[in-house]
Amino acid sequence: MARCRGRREAAERRTIAALYPPGEPPAPAEPPSAGPPDDDGLAAEPQASSEQELPDEGIQRVASAQLTGASPVLAVGDFSGGDSEPQDSPVQGAHGDVAQSATSRGVARNTAIFSIGTGVSRVVGLGREIVFASYFGTTGPASAFTIAYLVPNLVANLFANAALSAAFVPVFTDLLQQGRKKDAVRLASTLFWIMLIGLGAISAFFILAAGTIMPLFIGPTFSSALNALTVGLSQVLFPVVLLLGLTGLLTGILQSYDEFTIPAIMPAVWNVVIIVLLVVLAPRFHGYDRVYAYAIGILAATGVQLALAFGALGRIDFRLRFSIDWHDPRIRQVFMLMLPVTIGLGIVNLDQLINSAFGSLVSDEAPRAIDNAFRIYMLPQGVFSVAVATVLFPVLSRLAARRDPGGMRRTLGTGMRQINLLLIPAAAFMIVLATPITRLVFERGEFNAQSTRLVSEALFWFAFSLPFAGINLLLTRTFFALQRPWIPTKLAAMNIVVDIIVSVALYKPLGIAGLVIGTVVANAVMTALQLRRLRIGFNGRLEGGETTMITARIAVASVLLGGVSWAVWYALEAVLGTSLAAQIISMGAAGAAGVWIYTRAVLTMHIPEAHQVNRLIRARLGRA
Repeated sequence: MARCRGRREAAERRTIAALYPPGEPPAPAEPPSAGPPDDDGLAAEPQASSEQELPDEGIQRVASAQLTGASPVLAVGDFSGGDSEPQDSPVQGAHGDVAQSATSRGVARNTAIFSIGTGVSRVVGLGREIVFASYFGTTGPASAFTIAYLVPNLVANLFANAALSAAFVPVFTDLLQQGRKKDAVRLASTLFWIMLIGLGAISAFFILAAGTIMPLFIGPTFSSALNALTVGLSQVLFPVVLLLGLTGLLTGILQSYDEFTIPAIMPAVWNVVIIVLLVVLAPRFHGYDRVYAYAIGILAATGVQLALAFGALGRIDFRLRFSIDWHDPRIRQVFMLMLPVTIGLGIVNLDQLINSAFGSLVSDEAPRAIDNAFRIYMLPQGVFSVAVATVLFPVLSRLAARRDPGGMRRTLGTGMRQINLLLIPAAAFMIVLATPITRLVFERGEFNAQSTRLVSEALFWFAFSLPFAGINLLLTRTFFALQRPWIPTKLAAMNIVVDIIVSVALYKPLGIAGLVIGTVVANAVMTALQLRRLRIGFNGRLEGGETTMITARIAVASVLLGGVSWAVWYALEAVLGTSLAAQIISMGAAGAAGVWIYTRAVLTMHIPEAHQVNRLIRARLGRA
């Protein structure tokens, strides 16, 4: 028995070793604790939650966030496993309890600020999309804008924006924690001027070369006037690359100083400025040129964001210096940290650009129709799968640091089942009610019944991709927790190749549907490849049987949700008609009926994750 256990422990350690970078062998096994061994033969650690409890902890955080609207973010102490002082705590030694209390209050305050800011931004952002659709529908100018915006957006994500912030903040914060503010200021100042010069040059190049670059992304269905419009719009929008890069750097500085208010409200201000300028400027343009009002609004709103970030630096008494230290090794460190994130973000945005570019091979309406469908498709993705992945990422990172493959396997399995529990029914609802959803959200003004038909066709097929995309997000975070970011990056590159091959094969016979099916197939292949790679690392053990069985039950319950939702909507629409109020009532009733039958079904079928959420809801209602 002891020999068998020893072999199993050695296999578990080889599991993590197989997933870690070369030259970083797993840490030696922890000495046995006084507690009994767990199911994998690994001794339980004192002063820590058991591995079986970790997934439940994550599930409760996700469910709590979805019930209350709070951000499902773990405290710094959760990420570190409780072995070190939280980074944002200025107090050490005998004042540790005070520091921990202050940190907890700070995390709660920042979570509330970001939750409110994110909620307001999502509402105003949806309003921005609705206003744009009412002005331009899925017309040629709207498609021209879509392509003209996606190219600068891709460049911004390659060279700046989130990638820079993700790489800069850890290095900058580490200097602040060491009390080296002068070095931190020098690092930030050097990066600011390097980005101003570099991104300014890149923006200028693309502005001058737009007439050559943009036609590469435009199909034969665009007229010469639409081609010229696309080029002109891109020239207005390319300065956004520079503005976003500088804003991302300043936002990172603010967040490192625990200043979250301005960064939280900036996206909402961005959306409001765009809406106001569109409404004010659109009447001053005529014909195709009216869409320039929207492009000018985006450029101006991005400038306002940068101004807000600059103004907020005064609140933390931080002043950039006019100096460039080319020899600072931390500059190279930041750019090296940026590389895998840059490639990952670039691939995601490239996939969206591919859909729009190939859409111009179908018709001059297809690029905008696909983009509108993508916006609706991303709503449940942002609410559910991002929440699960965000919550479980620190848990997975802690388990990886412990070299605990058993705990990682259980946490990952629970996370996948939780994502399926939430996204498969959302996909079913989209599939059966794609047209009513599109009509309710967009159909007004220039967005007519033809636009609804095109967008709902794309949304129907996007819905099949929803669970795969959600699981991919969690699997990618798992590789990041294991400090192997290049594995999902390489797989994502293969994903792009699959998308292109399928899209090229299907766009002629199937039109818009063929392009979105390319995305569905690519996401499914990506899920299979990531699971295969993780299964190899975990010696073929990834709770696949349990996840498959529970997913099958979820699928059955989702079919019930889809059927009941469609029946309720159909009956109410026949009685009430299609006025805006009638659509709200019929869709609301359909959603409520579907959720009720789905909830009863998953609880009856004894799906553990569903019962965990149900217990949390009952506990909260009881406290209320």
